[in-house]
Amino acid sequence: MAMPIANVTSAGGTFEMGLFSPGNSKLRYVGIWYKNISVRTVVWVANREAPLTSGSGILKVIEPGLLVLLNGTDKVVWSTNTSRSVQNPIAQLLDSGNLIVKEAGDNNPSNFLWQSFDHPTDTLLPGMKLGWNFVTGREVYLSSWKNEEDPAPGDFTYHCDPSGYPQNVILKKGTDVVYRSEPWNGRRFSGAPNSREGTFYTFGVFSSKIEVYFTYKLLYSVIARLIISQNGVIQFWTWGDRQQGWVPFVLMPSENCDDYKLCGAYGSCNSQDSPVCGCLDKFVPKDTEDWRKTDWSGGCVRRTALNCLQGDVFLKYSHIKLPDTRNSWCNVTMTLEECKNICSKNCSCMAYSNLDIRNGGSGCLLWFENLLDIRQVPNEEQDIYIRMAGSESGRFIAESELPVISDLLYLKMKKELMVAGSVQQSDGKEGNVLFWILPLSVGVTLVILSLLVCYRRRKNALQLKKKGRWGCSGSYKIDYNRSNCAEEFEIPLFDLSMIAKATNNFSMDKKIGECGFGPVYKGTLEGQEIAVKRLSRTSTQGETEFKNEVLYIAKLQHRNLVKILGCCIEGEEKMLIYEYLPNGSLDSFIFGTTSPSNIVHID
Repeated sequence: MAMPIANVTSAGGTFEMGLFSPGNSKLRYVGIWYKNISVRTVVWVANREAPLTSGSGILKVIEPGLLVLLNGTDKVVWSTNTSRSVQNPIAQLLDSGNLIVKEAGDNNPSNFLWQSFDHPTDTLLPGMKLGWNFVTGREVYLSSWKNEEDPAPGDFTYHCDPSGYPQNVILKKGTDVVYRSEPWNGRRFSGAPNSREGTFYTFGVFSSKIEVYFTYKLLYSVIARLIISQNGVIQFWTWGDRQQGWVPFVLMPSENCDDYKLCGAYGSCNSQDSPVCGCLDKFVPKDTEDWRKTDWSGGCVRRTALNCLQGDVFLKYSHIKLPDTRNSWCNVTMTLEECKNICSKNCSCMAYSNLDIRNGGSGCLLWFENLLDIRQVPNEEQDIYIRMAGSESGRFIAESELPVISDLLYLKMKKELMVAGSVQQSDGKEGNVLFWILPLSVGVTLVILSLLVCYRRRKNALQLKKKGRWGCSGSYKIDYNRSNCAEEFEIPLFDLSMIAKATNNFSMDKKIGECGFGPVYKGTLEGQEIAVKRLSRTSTQGETEFKNEVLYIAKLQHRNLVKILGCCIEGEEKMLIYEYLPNGSLDSFIFGTTSPSNIVHID
């Protein structure tokens, strides 16, 4: 089937395909545009990187089902592709604006050999899917024109990024992200002050094991299109019959706070403030001098550092655009309380939130790195809970949490107070001397109470540690429904980066022994000395033996046995983390130390 390139119209007369020259260019391109509007608006270009230099060309369908564009010398300048062949392939322009290649008589979309909707240029038409097909590995994304006269791919691209929580549409300039839409909250993109919901269209993000994509459809008979402009602006246009022109409905980005991570980690942008960047509550600028120079890229840090071993808390932050979700994990069935429990058990989990705001909220979304690209959004309904140091909770200590004062101490205090009071009344001179006894006694008592409170908090922290409240990390897409250290053995799972930092990246000067399991390293984790047994890749111990050791040591806690603090499972790395024994192991105590390379922890 060959088609000399005269204009071809779709069956309903909505779209037209033919040769065109953009602007003042003399080069010729095969394109698709709206048929029945006064302004020619091209929505797709076939040979955007291979223009025809003459006015003639032929579109031809050849076996096994390819649509090819031939120039005046019958040279192929553009072609479709296909992974299978049919006996009678044809090309057809649909009323949706989709150019398809298919077997004649077969109208099943899943059987199409090729379609232009899978290869867009700068325009997303209603019904198109912007995203990824995980079966074929194909990504559908938009790319801007170079300029008004050159439809070749320009600097900007528009993607639906499947990494982390996939409901995240991003605009890139080259490889750099310049704008990020908000996570999909079940109704809309949360925290998007510049996007508007319309009565004439509906849109959403859809995710499954097979694909993830953003799409929209029109509810009424209107003409609308979404494009990425040459200067990197995402524009949603509608056609105005009265104006006989295109009317902008949504423009993104449209202000400073739309710039990706303008205020750095934990920085919050507010376009109504001057300067626009500030830190979230209980955070301070990482570099005050840079902030004075309006360089906010360094972001903010917690004014009180985290201490997972002591027990952190989560504070609620409202009316903000949720952070970048590309380094995140999600579960659609968890409750918010279950989400909190998972995040609490993971020292690398920085924040959590509901996934879906409908019906009171459901699902779980976890963040595992610094929180980026936050802005103030007054009407935002979705809350986020950020990990903070326990001292930042600001709550009063309940009476049940206070240490119990012994009867002897209480009577002693009462007697001193009574004596001091009576003496002061009966003898002025002696009262002046004893005047200092009262505040001194109170001061000593407060010191004792403070020590007891610290002891109680330390004890609670250790109890939380035993319950596995801290830990459970590893891959950002870790499946928490599968077994791991925290769930199967009720001990924490540490992040590989934390253990590497604690052992100076497994430095040789930190190595204190070797065993059948592998090398043993000494380290310091949040002020506590630890011993790390790292499974050697040449070790004969497999996954079963590794799990058995974790199980037995975790269950058989005893004052004469080394205590296991947690484990690390990340990729091929398997490690056990014990408390460090400064006096060596039991065998060295009984039999003596004969070599510095003696085993320091029993397998």
